[in-house]
Amino acid sequence: MEETQSLLQRSNDGSRLLLPASTKMKGTTLGKIRAYWLGSVVCMGGFLFGYDSGIVGGVLTLASFQSDYRYGSANNTHTNSLSVGLQQLGGFVACFIAWPLTDKLGRKKSLMISSFIFCIGALIQTINTHSLAAFYVARVVAGLGLGAATVAVPMFNSEMMPKEMRGQVGSFFQWFYTFGIFVSYWIDYGVARGIASTNSSQWQIPIGLQLAPAAFLGLGMLTVPESARWLTKKGMHDEAWRSLQWIRADSSQATTDEMEEIRSGVTEEAMATEGFQVKELLEGENFKRVFAAFAVFTAQQATGATAFAYFGPQYFSLIVGTGEQSLLLTAIFGAVKVVACGVFVLFFSERLSRRQVLIGGAAFMAACQITTAAVVKSYPASHGGEYVPPSGIATIILIYLFVIAYNFSWGPMPWPYVSEIFPARIREPGVAVGVASQWLFNFVFSLTTPYMISSLGWGTFLLWGIFDVVIAIFAFIFLKETRGLSLEAIAHQRFKASNTPDDASVKNKDVYAEHHEGQT
Repeated sequence: MEETQSLLQRSNDGSRLLLPASTKMKGTTLGKIRAYWLGSVVCMGGFLFGYDSGIVGGVLTLASFQSDYRYGSANNTHTNSLSVGLQQLGGFVACFIAWPLTDKLGRKKSLMISSFIFCIGALIQTINTHSLAAFYVARVVAGLGLGAATVAVPMFNSEMMPKEMRGQVGSFFQWFYTFGIFVSYWIDYGVARGIASTNSSQWQIPIGLQLAPAAFLGLGMLTVPESARWLTKKGMHDEAWRSLQWIRADSSQATTDEMEEIRSGVTEEAMATEGFQVKELLEGENFKRVFAAFAVFTAQQATGATAFAYFGPQYFSLIVGTGEQSLLLTAIFGAVKVVACGVFVLFFSERLSRRQVLIGGAAFMAACQITTAAVVKSYPASHGGEYVPPSGIATIILIYLFVIAYNFSWGPMPWPYVSEIFPARIREPGVAVGVASQWLFNFVFSLTTPYMISSLGWGTFLLWGIFDVVIAIFAFIFLKETRGLSLEAIAHQRFKASNTPDDASVKNKDVYAEHHEGQT
């Protein structure tokens, strides 16, 4: 096809040269709308993840659920741990299934299949089986669908977004995740107050509502094209060109040149290491990137924020005691997450250094958690009455500051960061390893947190604070800045700690970045 033929200027030896300034892409309003739409549809997987994460902790405290599934307070910790942890286990396993699935079927079909599998699990959970074993199996099935979606979503987003929107739209996943948590907290609070504890619909309504975002994710895939990079990798160049034209709403010279850079990048990756083998992930620069992905998502879970999402009421009971106050504080906690993440995504995600945000966020969270531990140890919660002492108010403020810092850093940033550090050759397995570590340690911490709260009390906050200190040090030593670079440019650079691109020669190869320089 003439439109997708090479239009790059080349020197006599065939090397790529910078295009003239007149070919810089200015972007179109329709193109931005389509990019935001695609990001919103695929990141509905984030909303689903957040809703499920938040809803289960509240449902497990409802008397109607405990009555229908016939267990008492003596088994609460065990049931909480398994109900949350088993889904994380399903998500972890799904990451390794999703890798070949996304490579073979593409991003769209993989997300549609993931949505369908999750719906099966959610439907079984909604049915009143009176069997915890059936509920646990359904949690695993839902985890398989959710885990597969979390692999496909960041790849799809990073491969379709213009570089100047990649960080912002990539962060939609975490923002939608916070929306899901926010909605789930208030639904739990609403059904606890508004529906009798003898009525099974008290827990069936919040569980069943998961089907709505899952269906939106699957059906929404019918409204967007397949990834242009994936289509190019599979040799479907005409389809890839149509996909890029659609998402950019443009067929000008600049879009044609962008298509050529995608083709060149994919071709060079394929030619350099034809016949991929898993052992390539352990070689040289590839291993550095795989290790970084694994460590970044592990660190995201080790901040302690995800444990708060699952077990918010239990954490706040350490501060204000048990009762409705802990549920209300958890719901407000969800609102703070939404606002903080929204402010970051809309106004700061592409203005701040990825690396410096991660370092600073971890350091601030460490200060909040360690201070919280000291206050809770010195002034334990009173278990009774509505009065919250000044020490309790101070601790609540510290936790809200902690979650603001998280949603300005380790909440949204790992998703775009990990999806953009890999060359096309190893993007699927690389992202899968990173997301698998997220699910693995999500499983580990969700399984152990109820026991930590029960046995460590204030020490739980101290433990998260120590982890945050280690995370800040790790980010400073190992992470590389990627903001403002195209995926092809990042792939050509050495992966080492820096605040700016460290290989000046790569800028001569970064044609796509040159096209988009200065775009607003």
